[in-house]
Amino acid sequence: MILDALFFLVQAGLQLFFWAVIIAAIMSMLIGFNVLDTRNRMVWTLADFFARVTEPAIRPVRERLPNFGGIDISPMVVLLLVQACMLLVAAIQNYMILGGVYF
Repeated sequence: MILDALFFLVQAGLQLFFWAVIIAAIMSMLIGFNVLDTRNRMVWTLADFFARVTEPAIRPVRERLPNFGGIDISPMVVLLLVQACMLLVAAIQNYMILGGVYF
């Protein structure tokens, strides 16, 4: 029962972070193309929140990737890493079930 809750929390956290990265990337593009105006307090607050949540994971990836000009593919790389972590958590859960450690 405790392991069920633990695996659920880890997977839910990874899914929430996955969606936060997508929302941050979309908001960044919309702000860059002047579709959203950061002078609007709500837009600025949301953009700042998602940037603060996702930037610690995106910044190291951005620093290691080569410069592609105006194209930033670091959110896509982070999304792939988050998906890999989700698969790893599911695999660990399955191996624990098959090994008899997890009931």
